[in-house]
Amino acid sequence: MTDILTRYKTLDYDLPKENLAWRMHEAGVDNFGKDGVDVLPVPKPGPDEVLLRVDAVGICFSDIKLINQGSNHLRIAGRDLAQNPVTPGHEPALTVIEAGENYKDIYKPGDRMMIQPDIYYKGVNISFGYAMDGAMQQFVIVGDPVLKGDEGCYLFPLKPETGYAEAALVEPWTCVVAAYRIKPRRHLKPGGTTLIVEVEEGNWVIDGGACSGGAPGKIILAGASEGLKSRICGCGGCSAEVIEVGKLQPEHIKALTQERTGDKGFDDVIILGTPTPDLVEALSTNLARRAVMAILADKPMARPVSIDVGRVHYDYIDYIGTNTGKVSDAYGKSRDSALLPGGAAWFLGAAGPMGQMHVQRAAKMSDGPRKILCTDVDSARLNYLKSGVEQVAKENGVEIVFVNPVEAGQEAFDQAISDLTGGRGFDDIVVLTPLPVLVEGAHKHLADGGLMNIFAGIPRGIGATLDLSASYMRGSRFTGSSGSRPQDMLDTLHFTETGELPTRSSMAAVGGIDAMADGVKAVQAAKFPGKTVIFPHIQMPLTALTELDKVAPNVYAKLRDGKFWTQEAEDELLRSSLRLG
Repeated sequence: MTDILTRYKTLDYDLPKENLAWRMHEAGVDNFGKDGVDVLPVPKPGPDEVLLRVDAVGICFSDIKLINQGSNHLRIAGRDLAQNPVTPGHEPALTVIEAGENYKDIYKPGDRMMIQPDIYYKGVNISFGYAMDGAMQQFVIVGDPVLKGDEGCYLFPLKPETGYAEAALVEPWTCVVAAYRIKPRRHLKPGGTTLIVEVEEGNWVIDGGACSGGAPGKIILAGASEGLKSRICGCGGCSAEVIEVGKLQPEHIKALTQERTGDKGFDDVIILGTPTPDLVEALSTNLARRAVMAILADKPMARPVSIDVGRVHYDYIDYIGTNTGKVSDAYGKSRDSALLPGGAAWFLGAAGPMGQMHVQRAAKMSDGPRKILCTDVDSARLNYLKSGVEQVAKENGVEIVFVNPVEAGQEAFDQAISDLTGGRGFDDIVVLTPLPVLVEGAHKHLADGGLMNIFAGIPRGIGATLDLSASYMRGSRFTGSSGSRPQDMLDTLHFTETGELPTRSSMAAVGGIDAMADGVKAVQAAKFPGKTVIFPHIQMPLTALTELDKVAPNVYAKLRDGKFWTQEAEDELLRSSLRLG
């Protein structure tokens, strides 16, 4: 008799007539699953569609945000969930079941696939697992938005031997990889709106390097001296429309934004001289998406300022500066987000599911940091992380330290930082927990030229008080990252399939289709130290890998060190749990 797992992989069985799907009928995690799983017919693909089997799906904290916010979530804004429910889930491993007539020559039954969920079609974002039905179900249909998207096809082929959980976890790992590929804009936005605010007269240099990408559409001069105006286009001519306004007060900025940008915000704000904190705070609330604020000064501001750190994360707002008086220095010396080779890195919230991925990647890098501090307030999680990464770091010549700041106390915690960095601070600080107070406490530990990457999804509108003077006095940078693009996923898949990134080692809990709602609630409660993965074609209660000996001892026996997922464990789980027609 043919092995049941082989039959599953080769589609050598009668497909079910029913598709079990977990759909959002109303907002709220507590409401998700209260009426149980929906029983739907297995859909039939149209001529321009492909039917896919969901082999595994990871549960992401972004799913929790979607379920909690419901139709208030930006990606499904205004949707009537009662009439048009949403199927979440954007971290799947997939298998082609059937292709429609127009795709039969491209997609064959049994082909293994994964999907880039951040989909753009005809200029509109209709992400998989949000506006488009996602993977918290057994079967899913995709059509032209996925197959003929703005960036090409968003389905990517997998090698036949790639594990289901391993593939499902490529998507969150891709977000980690993408976090270190942020390239700052090194010039004014071509065709954009630049606001130049002179708060102190000086020999400011606005050279051609600032316009190396092309001239802005508008340059607005606020309070500009005659000397500045005579030098504004010293690069030999400028096609930008130059508009002069008077000295700018904080209370005037909103009206100026509405008048000159249609309330979209300024693409570049250049402040010449040490500004008042009130002015910086007012300007920061009137920045466009992907805007840059550059401060040129040589004296610190009177106090730290409050900036919207949620927008740093989601809208890629960049705060830069220089004390040389030359605009192109502020832009040109801005670091990209790659971890500094040979440097010191601090991961805040290191022991959460995403934090563990960041740390594992950093510890394995041949050109990564040589010193790593991992902090978390959950000692059990921190010990779990330590058991999985300490030996790898040691073999790679990386000094790695694990600290629970609450248990250690402030004095011991500060001493640990001093001992690790020699008192100079960190070259990189990666924020992996959405708490602005941690951003405020950590930024003072940046080294000269250091970079803070706000990876955690702090909501827009949430402020943190930061010493922005460090951006021009010491070259400190603040940046953020959210999501990924197709090339990031292709690269991460390659890293996974060559063994460079151990995606499956971030898995901490497993369940079957019946455990989906429990899995969502567990992720919201941060119940497990790593990722939760659901196998939709088996029945199994949600179980921590460390507890599998009580539920599936045969699977537990295949784990590494009794806690880490392996391909052997996955094969054993499916062989013993699949029930095929």
